[in-house]
Amino acid sequence: MLVLAATPIGNLGDASRRLVEVLASAAVIAAEDTRVAQRLLAGLQVETHARLVVVNEHTERARIGELLAAAREGEVVLVTDAGMPTVSDPGFALVRAAVDAGVPVTAVPGASAVLTALALSGLPTDRFVFEGFPPRKPGERRRFLETLAAEPRTTVLFESPNRTAALLDAMVAVFGPDRQVVVARELTKRYEEVVRGTVAEVAAWAAGGVRGEVVVVLAGVPPVAADADDALAAVLALVAAGTKLKDATAEVAARTGLSRKALYDAALAARASGPGIPPPPAR
Repeated sequence: MLVLAATPIGNLGDASRRLVEVLASAAVIAAEDTRVAQRLLAGLQVETHARLVVVNEHTERARIGELLAAAREGEVVLVTDAGMPTVSDPGFALVRAAVDAGVPVTAVPGASAVLTALALSGLPTDRFVFEGFPPRKPGERRRFLETLAAEPRTTVLFESPNRTAALLDAMVAVFGPDRQVVVARELTKRYEEVVRGTVAEVAAWAAGGVRGEVVVVLAGVPPVAADADDALAAVLALVAAGTKLKDATAEVAARTGLSRKALYDAALAARASGPGIPPPPAR
């Protein structure tokens, strides 16, 4: 079996009893960094005879065959430096290969920087999206943020402390100064800090320098109440440009959240009362 084991993101006290048990019984521990894994084992006072192998972005694919063979004979436990494997960390290629090969895969749940920051943010948690690390280059980062300009869900990002200020400045440029954002740093550690405010306010805070592990939580765009008259006008404009009435009402309904049937009926009524909509083609 392949076991994906979540490890503490800062506080060793967050390690579960089950994590200790699977580490102690593992035949192989596949670790992002074996030195970090050895410190974890020592900190948790785990005695193990497991063989430690390095599985990181450079070695993961080359190790797949070896690890799947080991998982058919005993338990292979995959750990990363912190949090759940595969979440912006190594492990996805190994899990995909195990699934394809019919090797059982399970997980030991535990600390997650994504969920911890989301819960602490004070922003809506009913719908959210995780986008990992933004691009490093300014132009690519701006284009990435532009894809989130109309995102209604809360967005969770990871970022390097050295690039956090630049990310927030780019958010001000793309979103304007007033969108809500939260920066959570050093979660579960001694100097944990959660900074909440508008992107302009938090960007001003970050300008002084940011240290530690960083998670950025961005508020979604609040829904705007759609105006039925404006929506009907949009349908008429699409039809005037050559779009079929059925397609035009579907597009505007999807964009505004208004009833597709209500828009269609209103458009038919508008056609009956004036020349705004051409009649359907003769059959």
